[in-house]
Amino acid sequence: MSDFSLFESRQLPEWFRRSKLGIFIHWGAYSVPAWAEPIGPLGAFDPEHWFRHNPYAEWYANTIRIEGSPAQEHHRRVWGGAPYDELLDAWDPVDFDPDDWCALFAAAGASHVVPTTKHHDGIPLWDAPGTDTRNTVQRGPRRDLVGDITRATRAAGMRVGLYYSGGLDWHVADMGPLETDEQVHDSRRPKDAAYHEYAMAHVRDLMDRYDPDVLWNDINWPDAGKNFEPNGLGRLFTDFYAAHPDGLVNDRWGDTHRDYFTTEYEQGRDLENRGTFEHCRGIGYSFGYNTEEDESVSMSGPEVARLLVDVVSRGGRLLLNVGPTGSGSIPDIQRRTLTDLAAWQDEFGNVLADAGRSRLEVSGEGAAFVKALATAEGDLLAVDTTDGSDQAVIEVDGTRRTVSLPADRPGPVIIDAR
Repeated sequence: MSDFSLFESRQLPEWFRRSKLGIFIHWGAYSVPAWAEPIGPLGAFDPEHWFRHNPYAEWYANTIRIEGSPAQEHHRRVWGGAPYDELLDAWDPVDFDPDDWCALFAAAGASHVVPTTKHHDGIPLWDAPGTDTRNTVQRGPRRDLVGDITRATRAAGMRVGLYYSGGLDWHVADMGPLETDEQVHDSRRPKDAAYHEYAMAHVRDLMDRYDPDVLWNDINWPDAGKNFEPNGLGRLFTDFYAAHPDGLVNDRWGDTHRDYFTTEYEQGRDLENRGTFEHCRGIGYSFGYNTEEDESVSMSGPEVARLLVDVVSRGGRLLLNVGPTGSGSIPDIQRRTLTDLAAWQDEFGNVLADAGRSRLEVSGEGAAFVKALATAEGDLLAVDTTDGSDQAVIEVDGTRRTVSLPADRPGPVIIDAR
């Protein structure tokens, strides 16, 4: 066979079936200015407003090119309108300790870690072929950051996924600032053979050097490479699966192949009813570190635990993002959230690996939070309150009951449904 239906019979690997939490890492030159407007979640705004006021700090290189945007004004005021690549040269990760990062992620219950290897700004975090000196080995950090993170991830007992922006590159395939969804996904997305060859060389190099378990592409893939020619995308998948029978690719390669769907904040939620899915989001509204985000727009440990339970109860898994500072530290707010999540995982996380969608119908009154989880031993309930109160009034298959909760709980309490 020579089309993407070749891969349709693949089964979900056991490790990913049991995986309920992964950690996403967005770290780049954009972590130096670390600025965006924290307006709210993706999918909750008109696209024209979204792009001009983009809360994603990792989109800084695009937002500062939109005439009249607050980010452009910020960049002029704080950075004197400097060329974006000066941020790469200013990037000095003096506090970067990948083993500390990964110890934190593992304690929070993560089974895999997915660092960004090249985001839309086109700056690779390794000495990528064809990039000359425009990468973190030759400039700025002067380190193979992908290598450092993957080594530490495996040393901490977690699997490695690698994010790569195959759909956009504002340096080698710059088609102008993006201000609409249509431009992102069609008219200003590079589709040509030259960019395909450039991006394919990167992904092949990532596979050869770092041996990832997950290939996590973003936006799309150049149309010229969506084939089974010697250097086509189909051949890449074939070679990847031959080396990794339990490997996975996500769904952002265009109309080709995917092992699972991805959703992001409020965007794509309809996909969660179509098969295996992974929900990704930041602790705040940005993936890259944003100095404008505080506790008021950031999830606490108990809030993440409730989100994790909610996603698992619907048959999915959560890819929770961490955005390190330019110096390489995990911001205090994010570290506190992960530490508090680790406390919840210590007490209740062991039940999640084999948990999934239950047929029980549950609901809560007022501030009550309740989700049903199906396990081999029977149905369970995850119960909490969103206002911190110690009693939750819930309904399970039409039967109303009151659940008393410990005052010092780190998040949802898991109890027998009977």
